Amino acid sequence: MISLEEYARYDGLGLAGLVAKKDVTPQELLDTAFAAIDKVNPAINAVLQVLREQATGTVSAGIPAGPFSGVPFLIKEAVLQAKDVKCEMGSGLARGLVAPADSELMTRFRQCGLVLAGTTQTSEFAYSPSTEPRLHGAVRNPWDLTRSAGGSSGGAGAAVAAGIVPVAHGNDGGGSIRIPASCNGLVGLKPSRFRTPWGPNHGAELVFGAISEFALTRTVRDAAALLDAVSGADVGAPGHPLPQLEPYATAMTKPPRPLRIAWSTKTGSGELPDADCMQAVHRTVRLLEELGHIVVEDAPVYDWEQFLDATHVVWMSFIAASAQQLALATGRTPGPHNLEAATLASYEEGKNFKATDLIGALGQHNAVCRQVGAFFETVDVFLTPTLARLPRPLGELNQDRAGIAAFEWTKQVFSYIPFTPVFNITGQPAMSLPLHVTESGLPVGVHFAGRYGQEATLLQLAAQLEQARPWATRRPPVHVAR
Repeated sequence: MISLEEYARYDGLGLAGLVAKKDVTPQELLDTAFAAIDKVNPAINAVLQVLREQATGTVSAGIPAGPFSGVPFLIKEAVLQAKDVKCEMGSGLARGLVAPADSELMTRFRQCGLVLAGTTQTSEFAYSPSTEPRLHGAVRNPWDLTRSAGGSSGGAGAAVAAGIVPVAHGNDGGGSIRIPASCNGLVGLKPSRFRTPWGPNHGAELVFGAISEFALTRTVRDAAALLDAVSGADVGAPGHPLPQLEPYATAMTKPPRPLRIAWSTKTGSGELPDADCMQAVHRTVRLLEELGHIVVEDAPVYDWEQFLDATHVVWMSFIAASAQQLALATGRTPGPHNLEAATLASYEEGKNFKATDLIGALGQHNAVCRQVGAFFETVDVFLTPTLARLPRPLGELNQDRAGIAAFEWTKQVFSYIPFTPVFNITGQPAMSLPLHVTESGLPVGVHFAGRYGQEATLLQLAAQLEQARPWATRRPPVHVAR
């Protein structure tokens, strides 16, 4: 078994390289990952299931040759399914549910050589930007244990930041990859709609195409190589991505052409972001200008209140449908004993929406898509803070606060994440990069959105910024190598 210090020094491709050179075996990497979980998980509460027996069996059976062959990996307990592994969605309503088969994306993760070592926490129904489920307790940020690790892929973010694994699965229906990437100092890419598969158990009903499946990584090259390994529609998918012209791992090695990049720190509601969040953008603007890009202050214009109202209807409808499906699967009745307060309020409200309400909301989303799309006819990339606030103190974003109304919860969520959800609705690729650190040492993400299907442009830009302002060697106070 290699030491935790040496293990944490490598990204996913780096560890796979050690396996390929026979400097280390997949079982040794797996044992080191389990030792990492044992060391830091009691402090951060990121990992739920530790799949020692299953993972050891995978290694013994032989791992496919691939770019990540032998690399330990964790999956979020939401949407994605792995055969014989629990997927409880952070909810008492889904407690004990076990997946009967792999999702297509899980199959692709395995085919590229990743070894499933465990699962990570999510907020209930992946419905909060902070991972603090009643069922399993709060995930704590390894940079500051009193603060949130973000959500809903907060377990994945904390696990990667703390060095348990270099890559972990996440999904993103309003920012749930990018939020924990910002909170934990990681690379968080949300691919374009249809770039990664949902099937076979899910399709466009996943918040009407708003959810993208992918991962959180420490390095840009891991994100590029993993996207190469898992991208493409599966059989029977409701849509197909735009074709990629070359492998992302190749594209990212080429300097981007001078890009036209718009930037803004203005929120739709008029609230000012935290000073550090704005400073992160201003510093990045200066860096982009130094790198030769054309940077202008501008932003897409759309009706914020209409967008908020429409997204509320869509989210409530999805929550209601999800709860009803889980009730059928488990034989349980949704109620305060198995749903958190905000989730239950959303379920009750969502049940009362009519099909005409939903169609109207989707029509409002279409109007926003057209306005944002027109804006991107004039720019290549749009730059904002990832979040309007620094990682929140635990308990502030309390999904189980007694008496909370559904729309009150929606407004509270949007106040924290005003920049990320619109790109779930438009389906465009977007990513958070860890380009700023506060005086107290908290990471702050900067958000980049690109044109639909243009992940290569974002990855090229990200690689250029990573080279100019490296981040991969930063380590939080809670880390496997400390």
